[in-house]
Amino acid sequence: MKRIITLSLLLCMLCMNVNAQKWVTTWASAQQLTEPHNLPPEPFLAGNSYRQIIQVSIGGEEVRLRLSNEFSDSPLEIKGIEMAYALTPGASYEIDEASTVSLSFEGGSKSIVIPSGQCAYAQPVKFHLEPRQSVAITIHYGEMSNKSVSGHPASRTNCYLAAGNTTDFSNAVATMHWYSICNLDVKRQNKKQRAIAVLGNSLTDGRGCTTNGQLRWTDCLSRRLLINEATKDVAVLNFGLGGNCVLRGGLGPTGLNRFERDCLGQEGVKYIILADGINDMGGSWDGIKTAQGLIDANKQFIEKAHAQGIKVFVATMTPFKGNNYFNEQREKGRQAYNEWVRTSAEHDGCIDFDRSVRDPKDPQQLNPIFLFENDWLHPNAAGYQTMADGINLGLFK
Repeated sequence: MKRIITLSLLLCMLCMNVNAQKWVTTWASAQQLTEPHNLPPEPFLAGNSYRQIIQVSIGGEEVRLRLSNEFSDSPLEIKGIEMAYALTPGASYEIDEASTVSLSFEGGSKSIVIPSGQCAYAQPVKFHLEPRQSVAITIHYGEMSNKSVSGHPASRTNCYLAAGNTTDFSNAVATMHWYSICNLDVKRQNKKQRAIAVLGNSLTDGRGCTTNGQLRWTDCLSRRLLINEATKDVAVLNFGLGGNCVLRGGLGPTGLNRFERDCLGQEGVKYIILADGINDMGGSWDGIKTAQGLIDANKQFIEKAHAQGIKVFVATMTPFKGNNYFNEQREKGRQAYNEWVRTSAEHDGCIDFDRSVRDPKDPQQLNPIFLFENDWLHPNAAGYQTMADGINLGLFK
């Protein structure tokens, strides 16, 4: 099974790199096999319509959507897709009807069956996008499994499920998951357009930020980049997965297994931020050994990225004293890892999230003003903004 998945990921990477210089990914999400508690609610996806709200980073005039069935064990039938401007970043299902465009596939067909373990692109379509535009993607599903679904568990924004092949979402069920959609690319308008790919866990995925607020630290970073003349053409791609690990275990594919697909396989990526590893440390029996394992994994990532001319920045691990992850040996591991991040010459720069959000009175824990649900692990929206504000934009010039 592992060999089959690896082959399918390689095929998707080859698909993504066709005419790579023409495209830049403006929005993306990390994919996994959806866990049972994150599967679509009733009436489920098969035979029904699902409107998903996303918010892009950079704009463009022509787009193409990529769909994923990479982790499902059965074919995925799609009977039609429409794209339109969303009137809110997720608080409602409403769209600007006049902006609606229908997507098609090879040969002009409005429908497609995507085999298990594969992905597919819709044909490029003219569709004007402003930076940070909220977009509604409405998929009309045909036959598919309702139990084995590729997707992203935590959209942090409402999406809407309506019965039947319909564009009427007045009685839709709201849920916060993305299914099937994994990339939206824009045709490159100038040579300066480029992207940052971020490999991370739930802190990158935005657990603790305001629902429908688009306030993950990656969103906050994107807004900062857009208003800075030297970085206004830089997209930010969030590949955070809640519960994810780099080395082994955790939720979704490990960082080692998904780095090439999620970071190296995107269009126009010139920078990578490595911000994963806290779940490895939180489940560690030997903090120093785990720190070394994470450092070794990062060295692999750096070598692969540098071979493609991509710069790599590594983020320090934020504190978690007060969470059940914490004990003294894990804290020693966190400190050892952060020391390497701050002093190594192997990567291209340090992003010091630890320094941004730690408590000045007790640096082993989060600053209490940034607490979300008092779990002493995940920041709130203010914490994510502070993380983004601490990033030196000069890294991306």
